[in-house]
Amino acid sequence: MQTTWSSQVNKNFNEAALNYNESASIQKSTAFELAKICSHHSIKNGLWVDLGSGTGLLAKSLEDLHPNQNVMRLDNSKQMLEQHPEKSVKQLWDLNDGLPKWSEKPNLLASSFVLHWLDNPQKQLKGWLDSLSLDGWIALAIPVKGSFTEWYEAAEKANLTCTALDLPSHDSLIRVVPKQSVIYNKIEIIKQTSKKATSLLKPMIKVGAQSSQKEQLSISDWRHLLSFWPIANKDEEISLSWSIQFLLIKR
Repeated sequence: MQTTWSSQVNKNFNEAALNYNESASIQKSTAFELAKICSHHSIKNGLWVDLGSGTGLLAKSLEDLHPNQNVMRLDNSKQMLEQHPEKSVKQLWDLNDGLPKWSEKPNLLASSFVLHWLDNPQKQLKGWLDSLSLDGWIALAIPVKGSFTEWYEAAEKANLTCTALDLPSHDSLIRVVPKQSVIYNKIEIIKQTSKKATSLLKPMIKVGAQSSQKEQLSISDWRHLLSFWPIANKDEEISLSWSIQFLLIKR
């Protein structure tokens, strides 16, 4: 049974599905980069699955770079899956329930911007690893602790709660993976800049990523917090930093 939290996450993503791609610039670039990292390694053809595929940004990037390989799209949002091409193989599934039982073991489980939305990401990652074929791979991109430093700084100065989602730490994920299985592990800092903090935060709502387990701020609290947002450069712009962990794991 879904918790209230995961129901809320699912509702937000369902509602964002139609307009998701317009605002998902960081998700697009991350998906393409993860697919590119995969293309530098010999991953066997067979069952490849995009876990938490959303509108299919990662699946499409993988298929573009591996023209002879189809990628199954698995997601808990019916509306997101409806955005995929008619011919794609799709599966509606809640990743909080682990993985489905497929008729063959996957050679690639790929996932971008998903694991941090699940209950107990470390346990889920361990389950994904155990479900692979004997020389199967996991390709993962996930925002981790160290993201949103400017938001945390503004909240602290304003004496308010930072309502950003709590993210897993980069080392908590690799801790569940045998050392010799980690083939690629890199943290990339991506800095988005704009004249206004709201321009950086609004895309999160537009892609359905606004769920937080912390109590939401009032409009006046938000105004107060935004007035403390640090200036990033001489052009008086402000920024929002993301720490994205790219992980390639081979069983």
